Amino acid sequence: MSLDKKDRVPPGQILTDRWPVLHAGTVPRVNLDTWTFRIFGLVEEEKTLTFSEFMSLKRSKVKSDIHCVTTWSRLDNNWEGVLFKDVMDLVKVKPEAKFVMVHAEEGWTANLPLEDLLYEDVIFAHKHDGVELTPNHGWPLRLVVPHLYFWKSAKWVRGIEFMAEDKPGFWEERGYHLYADPWLEQRYRDDPEWNDTGKNTEEYYRTIKARVRKEMAERGK
Repeated sequence: MSLDKKDRVPPGQILTDRWPVLHAGTVPRVNLDTWTFRIFGLVEEEKTLTFSEFMSLKRSKVKSDIHCVTTWSRLDNNWEGVLFKDVMDLVKVKPEAKFVMVHAEEGWTANLPLEDLLYEDVIFAHKHDGVELTPNHGWPLRLVVPHLYFWKSAKWVRGIEFMAEDKPGFWEERGYHLYADPWLEQRYRDDPEWNDTGKNTEEYYRTIKARVRKEMAERGK
């Protein structure tokens, strides 16, 4: 189903052609000679990749819209990199793994349900609109999860940890939403579902995912 641009912008968002730079603290200094990407947690055997090994993985291109919690949205972004599912295929993930903690430079983290990372357009990107990412935008590697608010698309990624239970990442520990669906305006942990489920994350995800799937079906996805 083809959607008009206005139908692709979630409530509370403003469309922009720019790509604002937003982050806390300084931009990390990255040395590609010592850079590694670690896959660990609930896997049969951990795996660590050098930068050249990561860049030798199967490349993919995806196009997606992105929505920042600070209320801007940018449509039709072209990304090039390695799909999450192709990175996951490098290890044997244990069946009890339901969540992932994304680890980035300087201790930055973001938590996500594993099933959300398996979407076809979730990618570890090194290029945006045909140009290599700048350090401000997460070079050399940025996770992109288009269907969630953009803080979940962690910059400067260095690894993924598979977990049986969810736990908050950096911004989530500071009051941001655990799931972050832009169509439901899940910016902070003050929404009714969070309060009604007694802050049990598994029950909470089950509660909101039914609504998320309904919203996506109505939008023709």
